[in-house]
This record gives sequence, C-alpha cells and structure tokens, in this order.
Amino acid sequence: MKKLIIFSILIIGFMGHTQIQDAWVFFADKENVATSIANPITILTQDAIDRKNLQGVTIDERDVPVNENYIQQIKAQTGITVYAKSKWMNCVYVRGTQNDIANLLTIPFVTSIEYADKSLNFLPPGDTQPPSDKFQIETSRVVYNYGSAANQIQMLHGNFLHEQDFTGQDMKIAVLDAGFPGFTSNPGFANVVNENRLLGTYNFIDRNTNVEQYSTHGTKTTSDIGGFLQDQFVGTAPQASFYLFITEDGSQENPVEEAWWVEALERADSLGVHVVNTSLGYQDFDNPNYDHTYQDLDGQTTFSARGGNIAFDKGMLLVTSAGNDGGGFTFVGTPGDSQGVFTIGAVDEFGNYANFSSIGPTVDGRVKPDVMAQGAPAAVINTSGFVDFNNGTSFSSPILAGAIACLWQSRLETPNGQIMQLVRESANLYNNPTPQMGYGIPNFEVAFNALQQLGIEDQLLKLNFALYPNPVNDKLFISFPENQNEAKLTLYSILGAKILEKNISLQDNSINMASLKKGVYLVSITANSKTTSFKVVKN
Repeated sequence: MKKLIIFSILIIGFMGHTQIQDAWVFFADKENVATSIANPITILTQDAIDRKNLQGVTIDERDVPVNENYIQQIKAQTGITVYAKSKWMNCVYVRGTQNDIANLLTIPFVTSIEYADKSLNFLPPGDTQPPSDKFQIETSRVVYNYGSAANQIQMLHGNFLHEQDFTGQDMKIAVLDAGFPGFTSNPGFANVVNENRLLGTYNFIDRNTNVEQYSTHGTKTTSDIGGFLQDQFVGTAPQASFYLFITEDGSQENPVEEAWWVEALERADSLGVHVVNTSLGYQDFDNPNYDHTYQDLDGQTTFSARGGNIAFDKGMLLVTSAGNDGGGFTFVGTPGDSQGVFTIGAVDEFGNYANFSSIGPTVDGRVKPDVMAQGAPAAVINTSGFVDFNNGTSFSSPILAGAIACLWQSRLETPNGQIMQLVRESANLYNNPTPQMGYGIPNFEVAFNALQQLGIEDQLLKLNFALYPNPVNDKLFISFPENQNEAKLTLYSILGAKILEKNISLQDNSINMASLKKGVYLVSITANSKTTSFKVVKN
C-alpha cells in the first residue's frame, strides 16, 4: 500500500508538470536602446513624440521594442506558443506545459517567469471571493439636438464643453473592446468614416486589421463617444478621431486578454493616442487557478494594472469601466484598480447608484470608482444604426471618456493626472466619497473653468520631479513634487551603463557631476513604484 501511495504522488506531480499553463516570460535587455532613444522617430510616430513633448513625458527604454530575435528564439522552443508581447515590460505571453515553460529559464536572456496560475509563483494565496461576470452587462460652439443621449450628456454638463466648441476635434481616442461589426457601414459613424477620422484598426487576437466582427459590444461603446444621428443621438466627443482595437476573445476567459490589452496600449501610445476607453475588466477566468482575488487588486499586482500605470506614465489618459459585480464579487476589477486608470461606475438617469455597479475601495484603501456616469440605462447606437438602450458600466465609461477628451482638448498641454484630478474635484461627492459612488458625478463646466485658471508650470512642479540646472556643470539638483520626501536616483551613460545609484531626499537632493565627461546622460528617479526619466547635458 505504501508503494501505491508513493506512486500516486509521483503520478500527480508528473501530471502537474505536464499540464498546459499560461505565463509571462521576461527578458534581460533590449537592443539599440541608446540609438533608439536618441532617434525616437524610429520607434514612435511623430504624433506620439509631439504629445509626449507637449506634456513633458520622457521617451525612455520602455518605448524601445522587444528584441525580435529573442521572440523568435522563444517561439522555436519545444512546446511553446507565443501569443503577445509587451515592450513596456520587456516580455512575451506564452502557453505550454509547466516543464516547457520552466525550461525557458535556461536561455541566457530570460530573467524570470510569471505564471498566470499564481500558486506556481510561490506567492501566498489570497482570500477567495465569489465569481463574477467579467464582461460588462448589456440589455438588449456647437448646438446639438442630443435626442436620446441628452440626459447622459447633460448630467455631466458635457453639453457646456460642446457649446465652447470643444467637441473632441483632433483628439485621438483608442477603443479597446471585443468587436466592432458593421462600423464602417453604420449611419451612426458615417461622419467618422467620411471625414477620415477612423485612423486605424487592429485585431490582436487574429493578428490582422479586421475588427468588424465578433461581439457588437465595441460598436455600442464607441457610439457613446463618437456616434451621431441627426436629431436622435450625439456622443460625448462627436468630432474625435478613433483607433479601434480588438483585445477581447468572447470564446474564452483567459489572462492572455490582459496581455493583448497591454500590447494594444503600447500601440496606442506609439500612435500618439490621447484617451483610451476600455469597457472591459478581469477578475475570474475559465481556469479558476488564474482568478484574481481581492488581495490582488492593489493597482500594482495584475499584469493589466501594471500596464495601465505605465500607460499613465507615458502620458495617455485611460478610462475604464468599474464592472458590474455589485451583486457578485462586489469590488472593482482590474485594470480599474490601477492608480493610473480613471475608473467609472454607473448611475441611473436620476443620478442614483445603479446596484450592479462594482464598488470600492481597493484592497489598499484607495477610492474607486473614481467618478460616475449614466449606465442604467444608457442610450447607444446599435449595429443596425438605430438608437437603443443598454445597462452597464460598459457605457458609463465611454460617456465619460468622450467628455474628458473634450475637456483635455481645451488645454492639451496639461498633464493627464491633472485632468483626472480636476474632474474628481468637480464631482458632487468629492469631499465625502463613498464606496458605491466614489467621488460622485462630475461637472465638466466646473472642471473646465478650473482648468482655464490653472498655472501649468506651477502645477508641473507640484506634481512632478524636476532637475536643474540643465545643462549642468557640477551639482545637479532634484526638485521634489508635493507629498514626496524620498526617491531613488540612478544615473546612466547615454549607452545605458550605470554610473551612480543613490537614495535622495528633500534634505539630500543633489548629485555631483563635476568629474564626468561632457555629453548626454540619462537620469531615472523612482518613487512609489513609478519611474520618471530625464536627459541631462553635462557641460
């Protein structure tokens, strides 16, 4: 009997190592980093470079693509399939047996592996929560006649922005969703198509440009931003331009969708996108070992939350649905837990909390959702080109995203975080946020007036690190943002060689560069899990 028991244990162990798993595989380095940063047009579009320069966003190593040779070597390994890649986190998403994936660690340029099944990462298990439906619930100087969309726009005072002639013109919005069938033939998007405001499409699942398939969800969510039917319906940013990306596979619930989502963010950033709408969220999967617990939703743990934070750091403004788990898992899913993501809950037409809308706070105590918009029900344009009404935070998110694009249009040099904060401060519950409503329903007229009075340079200094003097002769000083007292500074040569690493503080806020040769250096400052990079010229 003892031999049988031992044999059974061996069989179970063998089966575990031969079971198919999903994982992220991280790489040690990239090629041509210094050359790419010095010539950013080789890795980014001019629109992206202009947007970053306008907002003071530094182009750094994260913008350099993943080494394609590394990817090909991973693809050539036995039993491994590559599904996605991330330049920001320098990794690929793979599928294979646990043994085959573990064997990738023998490759010199592979630094680590992160399994979607968290138990394989030797992390302590979090508390389990009731399962939820990841996909958002659906039931079937301009004067606009908003028609059926009037209430959802006027609730936010989005019509005020339109009256000031801020309707989203020249604002680039990426919609990451599950499908956009009939988009180019839909009368609700005729203006977008005829005016060449559909800038591009990509299907990250099939790896082609065909997005007019699969779920109707994306067609409806996009209508709440850019849809227009004369005297029947107007989106919140009817003159915006769009990129449409499929990142959601309706046939499965798998973390690969988070990988595709981050890859789409990277593409959006490289194309100069300003605002991203995501009416998606992740918490439970077909394989329950991959599920996210409440403890995972701290804004830094899940792959999509990490990607959302980098996207924020890169200057984009991400708007996402809180989720429809108010009666299930309860809490906001990921990437809505991300500090860098603006998370939107749903209210009814009277401004009351919709009981399906996911609530906060996050596990680390932050207010989520950020603000609320109408989603019970929301007017949409369906795939037949008619006005319909659907329930879900899927629709409150794009309604808000369009309004925020119009607000930002009025002063595009403003940092994304400042725009988010102005919208929070305009909301009716800002001084008394609740788990259900976050900061409440924003008033974009109030936010607009505050934005026009904003001193941008003063605010930049309050919110960001700064280096001076630049160019520098000897001592380089670091100015700290408000409420930040400590950070880590790393100094690199232009070729990426580390020269100095130092903990800095308000009392010790300088480094001596007198002994260094003349030329360009890179400085990175890390605080609160966020890294900001600078170029410094040494005289």
